[in-house]
Amino acid sequence: MKRSGRRAGFATAALCGALVLTGCKGDGDAAGAPKAPAPAKPAASAPSAPAGTASATPVAEPTADGKPAATTAPPKAPAGKPKAPATAKPGAAPSCDHKMPISPDEVAVYRYTPEGGFLSLIVRHGNWGCGTPDSDGAPFETVGVETFIPLDQAASITVVTPIVESTENQKIGVQEFLDWLEAHPNSGLVFRYGLGKDGAIHQLDQVFTP
Repeated sequence: MKRSGRRAGFATAALCGALVLTGCKGDGDAAGAPKAPAPAKPAASAPSAPAGTASATPVAEPTADGKPAATTAPPKAPAGKPKAPATAKPGAAPSCDHKMPISPDEVAVYRYTPEGGFLSLIVRHGNWGCGTPDSDGAPFETVGVETFIPLDQAASITVVTPIVESTENQKIGVQEFLDWLEAHPNSGLVFRYGLGKDGAIHQLDQVFTP
C-alpha cells in the first residue's frame, strides 16, 4: 500500500514537471502558443489638398468587376496662336447699304413732252448706290418705270457739266434746258427738284456727279 502511494506521488510529480516544461498553466491555456502579430503601422499618407482645391490627378472609380474605371483626360489647349480680328484694308470703300430708301426729291431726267396741254419732264426715281474704290462717286440707281412731272414754264433751273462747262451750278432758262434735253435724250442726269402748290416743278438744280 505504501508502495502504491509512492508510485502515485512520483507520477504526479512527473506530470507536473512535464507541464512546467511545456508552459502549461493551471487554467488550461498554453503559455507557449504563438502570439498574434502586432498590427502594422499605417503608412504615412500624403497631405490632403485644401478644401475647395481640385486634385491635379483624377481618381479612378472602381467598376462593378473591381477594375478601376478609365479616367477622362483633361481637354487639350487649341494649337496655334489665336487669329487677330480682320481689319479693313486701307483705301477700301466704306460699307454701303444697298437698301437705301428712294430719294424723295431727286430724279434722273431723260426727256420732256408737251403732251396733255402742259410741259412735263420724263423722269425715273431712284437712290444712290455704292461707289467703288476706283470711281469718283456713288452712282444714282434708278428704279421703277418712267413717270411724268409737270414743269412750270417759269421754273428756276441751275445746271453743271456737261450742260455747261462748270462744276458750279449755273442758272439757265427753261427753253435752253429743253433744247439741251432734245439734243441729248436719255442722258439720265440727276436733278434735285422742288414742287410748287400747283404740283409742278418750280425749282430744278442739277446734282454734280464726277
